[in-house]
Amino acid sequence: MKTNVKKMMGAVFAAVLGFAAAGAWGQQAAPPADAQKMAELGTVANPVSAFVKAGVARYGKNMVAAADAMPAEKYSFKPSPEMNSFGHLMMHIAQSNNTLCSKISGQAAPDVKIAETDPKDKLVAAMKDSFAFCTAALEKVDDSKLGEQFVLFGNRPISRGGALVALGGSWTDHYATEAIYLRLNGILPPTAQAEKK
Repeated sequence: MKTNVKKMMGAVFAAVLGFAAAGAWGQQAAPPADAQKMAELGTVANPVSAFVKAGVARYGKNMVAAADAMPAEKYSFKPSPEMNSFGHLMMHIAQSNNTLCSKISGQAAPDVKIAETDPKDKLVAAMKDSFAFCTAALEKVDDSKLGEQFVLFGNRPISRGGALVALGGSWTDHYATEAIYLRLNGILPPTAQAEKK
């Protein structure tokens, strides 16, 4: 009885291996459906800086729309007492944009004085201005100096390429945080709303 079970298990195992090998071979043998399309795309000049620059308009639009969507009286909202307020997040986004885009481009950052307790209109304006500054500051940035280093946030050495990646990552992180704060207040974030026709 044990011998028959072993033989049967061996046969099942061999069949599974056979199917897996055939599937893997079949996947490797067939070219990707979009291989022709990919070949036509070619290469991108300045892939890192071009990608980040393309994100300025998209994230600026969505992040400012999220800031506009939160009612002024909810700018002091915190999901829990130890977390930052929504107003603090708006202040942080503006300051991060100005600092990172300044360092990446070598241009002086705008001298903006804002606090998390400032009124909504001042914080939204500061955020809009920070995206406008990034658009202008990054205009002439390319990938030729990605390896150059500078000091960021007081004592952290970082390459220009690393700072570009950090900038793009900060937009993703900050928009996600805005979206969570909005949803906790029963408000759909801009990218979750139905398209207007």
